[in-house]
Amino acid sequence: MFLLTAVRQVSGFNLRIWQIMLGGAVAVLISGQISLPDAIGAINIDVILFLAGMFIVGEAMVESGYLSVLSGRFFSRARTTDQLIVLILFGMGFLSAILMNDTLAIIGTPLVLCLATKFRISPKLMLLSLALAITTGSVMSPIGNPQNLLVAVNSGMETPFVTFGVHLLIPTLISFVIAFLLLRLFFPEDFSLPVFEQDPIKVRVLENHNFLPVQCSLAIVLILAVANISASFFWGAILVPLPLISVCAAIPVLLFSNDRIRLVRNIDWPTLIFFAAMFVLMESVWQTEFFQGFVDQDMVTSVPMILLTSTVISQFISNVPFVALFEPMILQAGGTSAQLMALAAGSTIAGNLTILGAASNVIIIQNAEKEGQTLTFLEFAKIGVPVTLLQLSVYWVWLSLLPF
Repeated sequence: MFLLTAVRQVSGFNLRIWQIMLGGAVAVLISGQISLPDAIGAINIDVILFLAGMFIVGEAMVESGYLSVLSGRFFSRARTTDQLIVLILFGMGFLSAILMNDTLAIIGTPLVLCLATKFRISPKLMLLSLALAITTGSVMSPIGNPQNLLVAVNSGMETPFVTFGVHLLIPTLISFVIAFLLLRLFFPEDFSLPVFEQDPIKVRVLENHNFLPVQCSLAIVLILAVANISASFFWGAILVPLPLISVCAAIPVLLFSNDRIRLVRNIDWPTLIFFAAMFVLMESVWQTEFFQGFVDQDMVTSVPMILLTSTVISQFISNVPFVALFEPMILQAGGTSAQLMALAAGSTIAGNLTILGAASNVIIIQNAEKEGQTLTFLEFAKIGVPVTLLQLSVYWVWLSLLPF
C-alpha cells in the first residue's frame, strides 16, 4: 500500500490515493488481520464529522464565489509586488488556519493567476506564493489541515487552539517572513516593478445561490466564535470539542440553503472514504507492530528527529497516514506537547519541500495547467528546499526553547 502511494505520484498509474487506502482496508479485513469490530472501532467519528462539516462549508464558498469576491477585495489593496506577496502569504496563510487547504488551493489558483496577468508578475512567483502560504499557514491551527486535526483529536488535547497557538504561532509568523525573503531573492525582477495601477481587481463571481454568500459569512463567524470559546478553555464548565466547530459552521448552510442537497452531494466524499479506510488500515498495521520495529527511541522523543522524520517520510507516503502511525508511538513514549507539535509542524511543512509533499500543491498545479501555466518539480524544489530547511530550523529552535 505504501509503495503504491509513493509510486502513483511519480508514475502514470491512474490510482487515486483514496482507492489505494480503501483497497488496503478491504485487504486486511478479508485476510483477517483485523476483526470487523476492531475495524469499526478504529474509525474516528470525531475526525470524520469535522471534515464533513468543513467540506460542506468549503463547497458552499466555492459554489457561491464568496471567497473569490472576498479575496479580490482584499488583494486590491496591494500597490507593489512586495505588498501583494505579503498579502498572499499572510492573507491566504491565516485563511488556511481555519479552512481546509484543498478549498483554498481550488479558489486561490485562478485568483493568483488573475493577479499575475493584471500586474504582469511571473505566474510562477504567484503560484509558489500561494502554495507556501497555504502550507505554512495551516501549521498553526488544529483545524488547518487533516494531520493537525489527527494530532489534536487522537492525543486528547483539552485546549488544542491554545496548545497550537503557544507552540506554533510565532515560528509560523517567522516562517512567513522566511518565505517572503526567499521569494524576493529568487524573483528580483518582479519585485522591482513600478507601483501598480489603482483600478480594482476583477474576479469572476458565481451566481448568488439564494443568499448562499450570506450563509458563508455566518459560517465563518461561527467558526471564529466557537474557536474563540474553545481557546478560552471553558464554555460554562464544558470544553468545546473540535467537531462542534464544523457542525456549527455547516448548520446555516444545511438549514437555510435551497442548494443543501447538491452541496452535500458535491463535497469531497473520496477524502472521507480515505480517512475511514485509513483508520482501519493503520489500526491493522499498529496491531502487527510492523512499523514500530523500524523506529528507535530518538525518533519519537527528539524534537529535531521528529521534525526531520516527518518531513522526509511525508514525501513518500501521505502525511496523514504517517501521522496516524507515528503519533501513537510518540504518545506511548510519554510524548510532550512540544513533541506532538513537532509532529504537526514537520508533517505539514513537508508540503513546502516538494510538489509531492502536499495534496494542495498538486491541486494548485493541476488547476494552473488548465489556465496554461505550471510549475515543474525542480522549479518548486529550487525554492521549496531552502524554505523548508530554514522553517524547520525555526520550529526546532522555538520548540526546544519552550519550558514545557
